Amino acid sequence: MSGFNGLRVLSFESRRAKEIAQLISNHGGVPIVAPSTREVPAPPSEDELKLIHGLLERKFDAIIFMTGVGARALVQVAETVCSRQDFFAALSHTRVVVRGPKPAAAMREFNVPVTLAVPEPNTWREIITALDENPSKVSLPAQRIAVQEHGEPSPELYAALRQRGAEVFPVRVYRWELPEDIGPLKDAIRSLTKDQLDVVMFTSSVQFVHAARIAAEMGLEKLFLAALTRIVVASIGPIASETLRENGVAVDLEPSHPKMGFLVKEAAERSADLIQLKARKHTAK
Repeated sequence: MSGFNGLRVLSFESRRAKEIAQLISNHGGVPIVAPSTREVPAPPSEDELKLIHGLLERKFDAIIFMTGVGARALVQVAETVCSRQDFFAALSHTRVVVRGPKPAAAMREFNVPVTLAVPEPNTWREIITALDENPSKVSLPAQRIAVQEHGEPSPELYAALRQRGAEVFPVRVYRWELPEDIGPLKDAIRSLTKDQLDVVMFTSSVQFVHAARIAAEMGLEKLFLAALTRIVVASIGPIASETLRENGVAVDLEPSHPKMGFLVKEAAERSADLIQLKARKHTAK
């Protein structure tokens, strides 16, 4: 039977918590949503102001926007320096690279042309491949490249850009914090360690980082990680999967496209089989 068929599905999604809960319900699951993150705009930093002035003065050859949230946050900071239209005009005179559909949508809102759109699954590897394959659009040697960070630095991206001769100027415009109310997150971790859930979904790397942090503060870190070996673990894409694997968590499912709808749909279709497979593995041990 297609669908979750009553399985209990945990999500750590925050900004789109209602949406993922509805998707899980629509596919026959029982949603348990425990928000794990909060986007907090960073106070205007010296680097942000350098970036904004540099764009206005056309000192950057290109800028890479990693997220739509970050692009909009940068515009808000720019308004403390100049008008929106002056900032958009400066962006329009700069080669703009977008990592995926969300920053692309932000550029459409701003009426700023996109020079290069990075294809799925939108990791740093796809960014570098897209740049390597399109030197006529964005040339890297001896170029000044600004990068709007996606809440966390991307050292592999910066290293790869520098290896190609670019000067990299990364700027952090927001950061991830824990939600103000961590009660639901604690409850979810307890349920997970008691084997009261069937499937867990990670839609970003920071969700695992925050959940593991709270589990450690609760004295449940080992039980938390052990529980993730018994439950079906679904990851939205390579970036989140890499973080999970680096922490010893096996990923059972990645969707065909790194989008929430595909994640829920494909997890619903495959969870029953994956649960049986994991049960057999544990029995064999």
